[in-house]
Amino acid sequence: MKSLLQKTSIVLAVVAGVCVSVQAKVVGQNTPVLSLTAERVKATLPVAQQAAWLAYLDRSAKQEAADRAAFAAEMKVAGVKEPWMPKEGFSSRTMPLDLVAAWYGSDEALKVADVIVSFQIPNGGWSKNLDMRQPTRVPGENYTANNLSKYPDADDFDAPRDPHWNYVGTLDNDATNTELKFLRLVIAALPAEKSAAYRASYLRGIEYLLAAQYPNGGWPQVWTLEGGYHDAITFNDDAVTESLEVLEPVAEGKVSFVPKDTRKLAQHAFARGVQCILATQIVLDKKKTVWGQQHDALTLQPVAGRNFEMPAMSSGESASVLLFLMQLPKPSRAVIAAVDAGAAWFKETAVYGYEWGYAWGGTRAEGRHLTKAPNAGPIWARYYSITTEMPVFGDRDKTIHDDVSELSLERQNGYAWYNSDGAEMLTKYAVWARKVHPAGPSNSQSPILTPQEPRIQMATPQFPGM
Repeated sequence: MKSLLQKTSIVLAVVAGVCVSVQAKVVGQNTPVLSLTAERVKATLPVAQQAAWLAYLDRSAKQEAADRAAFAAEMKVAGVKEPWMPKEGFSSRTMPLDLVAAWYGSDEALKVADVIVSFQIPNGGWSKNLDMRQPTRVPGENYTANNLSKYPDADDFDAPRDPHWNYVGTLDNDATNTELKFLRLVIAALPAEKSAAYRASYLRGIEYLLAAQYPNGGWPQVWTLEGGYHDAITFNDDAVTESLEVLEPVAEGKVSFVPKDTRKLAQHAFARGVQCILATQIVLDKKKTVWGQQHDALTLQPVAGRNFEMPAMSSGESASVLLFLMQLPKPSRAVIAAVDAGAAWFKETAVYGYEWGYAWGGTRAEGRHLTKAPNAGPIWARYYSITTEMPVFGDRDKTIHDDVSELSLERQNGYAWYNSDGAEMLTKYAVWARKVHPAGPSNSQSPILTPQEPRIQMATPQFPGM
């Protein structure tokens, strides 16, 4: 694999410390994801594999119908004509997972747990962006907050099939998995006679994860299925890896109240999930690299997300996948090979000498940029083109650019186009590699490369009169 410096044909100038491309251009147009349908299953998969997928689609459709019917019946009994939206918030911030064990048996924690149980959808999952410190849900109140796009457009990839029924069960923004993790902590802090409702809710949530998992081991972002990119196997927001983290203790028998049959299902689900991760690792020139933000459920190829999220290699999600694989207690040869390859890719693409943010003295009105900063890094672009292996950036109008400075101000300021997620992963990889490679392969000798020159080719800026 060529280095980023060798591959780049874009020459950047530094003006007032800001990297500015002198050859920036629109390099593509983002296209929407195909929904998972029976027609696609029959056209894409071998006959022997079709039955499981068709049964999955049928199960999803029946569950959605049951969820809608249950909500309609609830409204009728309550005499509610129009449902209202619950309080919106950052769900995960209202369900802390890192406090002392005793706190989860406190009145404050039990209040949150009661709200969690009240917002559990009949399908067993939860929606996203719910403030779990609000009062418990009452009949006629929606299970979901207002998750409609704040930038509505008829052709928006995020436009829901039904504006009144979207994200009704999701793994997006850490939803469902955070609720399950919180409930498990509460259950552990309480005597059995006081945790019955929480145990029942937890088991329904586990059953949701098992029902939502694709036959090939991946998970969609939303279940029951909603169509579009929501049907893709989703590594964004760690949907796949968090689901596996929740199922792992169930599969290992560490959650004592889980029935034996459910534990066996969790074991099979966990194994399939790991296999799906290995199967979706992007291969270029016969060499394993990393993962996309989401992958097509049937072809396993990287696909788009929202308008500005193109099919690409994704650094943040890939760092999380690698961290997950490294914590497996007995990694197979296939897992070890996948991790080694992923770590090598991160070392190859690390950027030093630059930071992402506002230029010195800059403001939001001037946008965020990649700026020169001695001794900074490593950082990585969020997305890398699958064809050129160069950083790419998307805008709400679906255009794909090779220079982040060419994006609209709203997208420059409103998205993390560069991150340092790979640094933690590479540090942990160095320790992990010494355990699985006692002989010490060359790829594991140092956690992070230290290049002698920046990995972006710079040109001396030319000003009038110079």
